[in-house]
Amino acid sequence: MQDSLYHDPDTGVFQLDADYIAPGLASVYLLRQNNRLAVIETGSAATVAQILQGIEQQGLTTDDVDWVILTHIHLDHAAGAGALMQHCANAKLLVHPRGVRHMVDPAKLEAGTRAVYGDEKYEQLYGRLIPVDESRVVPATDGMTVDFHGRTLTFYDTPGHAMHHVCIHDSLSNGVFSGDTFGLSYRQFDGDDGSVLLFVTTTPVHFDPQAMRASIERIVALQPAHIYLTHYGRIAPSDDNVRQLLHSLDAFVAIAEAEKNHPQGRTERMATAISDWLYARIQARNLPLDEDFCRRWLSTDANLNAQGLDVWLSRQYPA
Repeated sequence: MQDSLYHDPDTGVFQLDADYIAPGLASVYLLRQNNRLAVIETGSAATVAQILQGIEQQGLTTDDVDWVILTHIHLDHAAGAGALMQHCANAKLLVHPRGVRHMVDPAKLEAGTRAVYGDEKYEQLYGRLIPVDESRVVPATDGMTVDFHGRTLTFYDTPGHAMHHVCIHDSLSNGVFSGDTFGLSYRQFDGDDGSVLLFVTTTPVHFDPQAMRASIERIVALQPAHIYLTHYGRIAPSDDNVRQLLHSLDAFVAIAEAEKNHPQGRTERMATAISDWLYARIQARNLPLDEDFCRRWLSTDANLNAQGLDVWLSRQYPA
């Protein structure tokens, strides 16, 4: 089992734990090039302290940060952006064009999330969203490149999980920072043989299975050496892992399709079915893990995936 953070001084890729809900759940990445930094993902408002500490551990300061980059604006990825930008006076914020207005004026984004979670839970998870001056926000358009002191960062529009999602290819590591487009893989479920548990995330509200498949295939076509997941850490884009990822997409869609004519209570039933499917995958790999631990660790994803599938079904089969 792997539980250490990924650090590679040769490519200047450093993973930080976002300290979101539990250790090992969400990542932030620092890219170091010629003593300059780019930060990919910001986590919640509480994550900013972790990022500042990570910058200090590099022997650098916030003045050395050129770019803060978001794969998308879901708040486990983006809630800390405004607060971090306050610390990084020289930095520009890169975000999907659909996300720009929400970073400049996050009131609607915050209000919508508070309505879902309630104020107390919202504050625990995310903290107050701080606006970013529009002059410091750069839309990360499809195919756009940034010369980061000799290494090229290329941005790809990758919908399926969210319509405001980009993935970033880094020329030096030949890695893709995939946000949530290339699924989730927690190190707690790694095998001693190097195998991983990898599955798609279908959370509300933009899940689109055809777009997700196309985005996954687009990433694979880049022939990256590594995938840097926000949830969680570096994995290989091996043929087996890609098959596993696409198999989970098909399985979750099948779970949803089976419930299309039974809207009453289907979110709960789909969450149970997803939990069962994931645990069956763990059992098939003969991992020495307690069932209760597995189901508790994956319960949030099972529930959120079911909610996203329910929204998708409501679009596909309106009453």
